[in-house]
Amino acid sequence: MPAGSTNRRRGTFMRGFRFLLLGAVAGSCFAASVPKAEAQVSIDIGVAPECPYGYYDATPYNCAPPGYYGPEWFSGEGVFIGAGPWFHGASDFRGNVNSAFHPQHGYKGALPNRGERAEPAKRVDKDHFKGNEERDGRGHASEARH
Repeated sequence: MPAGSTNRRRGTFMRGFRFLLLGAVAGSCFAASVPKAEAQVSIDIGVAPECPYGYYDATPYNCAPPGYYGPEWFSGEGVFIGAGPWFHGASDFRGNVNSAFHPQHGYKGALPNRGERAEPAKRVDKDHFKGNEERDGRGHASEARH
């Protein structure tokens, strides 16, 4: 093999290597100069439904009938403490519900309308409440503890 041929190959290799190295340096500089994008997600769920005996903890957040929520879901003044995205009770809260009054469990009875006033005679007290499911304020269920 002639000596000039080896030098030409070495020169071609070095030129290619320089272009590769230059491209790598330029790519690194470009990557370092690109600003990082920060994502921010905001969801506006609006105000809680105004329901006389509370509302279900899942969409479409319809009003629940009297007897669905146990008395622990209401403050001393009879105000519902909320459920789902509007829950404002303690983080370790667990309360009883009667799932027989939930449409997903076959309930087909009347539901109060939003904005209706609670009728004191329809409120279910702890002596007459028949809860069969324990839930946290965020919609997670477990077996009721007896």
